[in-house]
Amino acid sequence: MIQERALIRQIRQLAASSLNKAVKKGIGDDCAILRLKPGCELLVTTDLCIEDVHFRRAWHPAAAVGHRCLARGLSDIAAMGGEPLACFLSLGLPEDLPHAWANGFLRGLLALARGYKVQLAGGDVSCASKVTADIVVTGQVPAGKGLLRSGAEPGDRIYVTGTLGGSAATLKQLLAGKAIKPTKSNPHFYSVPRLEVGTWLRKNRLATAMIDISDGLSVDLTHICDESGVGAVLISNKVPVAKNADLELALHGGEDYELLFTASSRAKVPPRIAGVVITQIGEIRNRRDYSSAIQILGDNGKVRPLPQRGWEHFARQR
Repeated sequence: MIQERALIRQIRQLAASSLNKAVKKGIGDDCAILRLKPGCELLVTTDLCIEDVHFRRAWHPAAAVGHRCLARGLSDIAAMGGEPLACFLSLGLPEDLPHAWANGFLRGLLALARGYKVQLAGGDVSCASKVTADIVVTGQVPAGKGLLRSGAEPGDRIYVTGTLGGSAATLKQLLAGKAIKPTKSNPHFYSVPRLEVGTWLRKNRLATAMIDISDGLSVDLTHICDESGVGAVLISNKVPVAKNADLELALHGGEDYELLFTASSRAKVPPRIAGVVITQIGEIRNRRDYSSAIQILGDNGKVRPLPQRGWEHFARQR
């Protein structure tokens, strides 16, 4: 059985090894105190991770759940071109949850945190009917330099990092009843936040707009189009499809946590950034030229509207 005070002591002990100089005061007081670099602005993002919605204990090891919980927030910081600083975890746990599961969750989260020098600087614990983790991640970016979704212009090229559809392909197999080994190389269990890529794009002033692919390429590109007031055309045979996936999963699957960005047609975007493959997959167009925000060019040479079929929180999909 989980004991609140013992769990808090354990969290504080484990978090002590994950230090960031930006955290002046972490766990132990009513509030954490963060210090930003001169001339920087604070980034704040939050995500919920709920049992039987975002993960299942039968499928996902505790360490993978902890990793996924933090990776989602780090990916948001990456999409702004930011540097992560600290995280805050509010954790609801069933009273009959094995202590070993909670321990594994914390170790998975903190292993990822240490890799990016992110300090767990506070949070809360409570009893809940299902495992519920609310993560807040903070970061910093030079003032006025954060990469937004609203900067894309007609003529810009569209790029993605890595490959798409791999996480959704694993989920599809799990839903079909197939046993999948949760290896560190499988992005469904252990996604890699593209922080180095995001920082590089911001420092080199290449990206005009950026977002991370959490809900699916079709949905997240629509967010860029809506915020920028533009349309887009994708080229189907340019979309980098992950192993064991197909084009449908790459377009709509979600939980890839790759970066989707636009850049001027004059920009020289390298084929790799921080060791990650970069692929041009389309072009930004005038929105008024098309009946829907996103069109896709098929192998048959015909252009058709691309529907949004990514993750929707209030639709029963999983």
